[in-house]
Amino acid sequence: METQEGVSKQSIRERIWDYMESHDIADFPRPVHHRIPNFKGASRAAEHFPHLHAFSVARTIKVNPDAPQRNARFLVLESKKTLLVPTPRLRTGLFNKIIPPPGATKDILRKCATSQGVRNFSVPVGLDSSVRVDLVVVGSVAVSEKGWRIGKGEGYADLEYAMMVSMGAVHEGTPVVTIVHDCQVVDIPKALLEDHDLTVDYILTPTRVITTGCARPKPTGIMWSKVSCEMLTKIPVLRSLREREKRAGKDVTLQTEPGSQQPAPGTVRKPQDRPQAGFQGTSHSPLQGMDTQPAATVCVGNLPYNTRVRELKGALQELGAVPLRLTWQGPQHRAVLHYTDSAAAQQAASLLQGLRLGANTLRVSLGQQRDM
Repeated sequence: METQEGVSKQSIRERIWDYMESHDIADFPRPVHHRIPNFKGASRAAEHFPHLHAFSVARTIKVNPDAPQRNARFLVLESKKTLLVPTPRLRTGLFNKIIPPPGATKDILRKCATSQGVRNFSVPVGLDSSVRVDLVVVGSVAVSEKGWRIGKGEGYADLEYAMMVSMGAVHEGTPVVTIVHDCQVVDIPKALLEDHDLTVDYILTPTRVITTGCARPKPTGIMWSKVSCEMLTKIPVLRSLREREKRAGKDVTLQTEPGSQQPAPGTVRKPQDRPQAGFQGTSHSPLQGMDTQPAATVCVGNLPYNTRVRELKGALQELGAVPLRLTWQGPQHRAVLHYTDSAAAQQAASLLQGLRLGANTLRVSLGQQRDM
């Protein structure tokens, strides 16, 4: 597949997701849209992994938890290396260390490499554990032969890497690998790259190994100016790292956008917060500084690409979950619903669970709460 200048990251994602589904390349879980896509041949692509020199010399390897990297996780365990897997959405920490039971067979190791195995056979790794990661495996939606990478748009791989830099777990020379289908290797316009974007050194596909020779510097730490207060609320380990860097005298000034309610890329808020009748209006800007501020919010994410605000409003009214105010964040495929108190928000979040618009099941979770 080829891309052309002038496209966006999202248009590249959509094109690859559509292509993989329409050509029956996609594998469970499907559809692959809005995911790091699993694909037929993922296990075969991972078989290149142990043949990399970087793998043979590595002792501790971090592998992302997505389905296409399942065999890579198994191969790390089979080689008796230490396997670290990021905790889902970084809610409870940064890493989990997979510890297979004594005398584990290959079948048991394969189970340890699944998402269920990660839950059953792992222990958390704290910030003070002085862990050193020798090799990093990340998922991708698209990647170029130059090593430029596009994820699913939530930013967790970039943030995980930046956090690893901050805690001293990786350094400038730590190799980064991604495992993708051949159709995911595309041209990516340089103009799309941002300072916080993670690049890769090796691309493994079912048919080849690509050494990118990427000279673009990887992130050198957390860019606090891109971190919102809400990100700190949702990611405790991020708060700990900020306190650590603050004590060290570093500038940890957060995102200065007034009243920013943008979550950590892709953060799904948990239900905690009763609907109130009647929209007071739709806001396209943050609420901070207004005379009246609702005390709690619910985030609705994974909105279909062409959704209109009136469609979401109609669905909210139909369910009896009308907010006091709605902040529309169309480019990020989400909206923030504002309620007068946490009880109203929690009831609304409960009513909205499982709501579908078009082909998408929306992600519904609680956001900011404020004492009255």
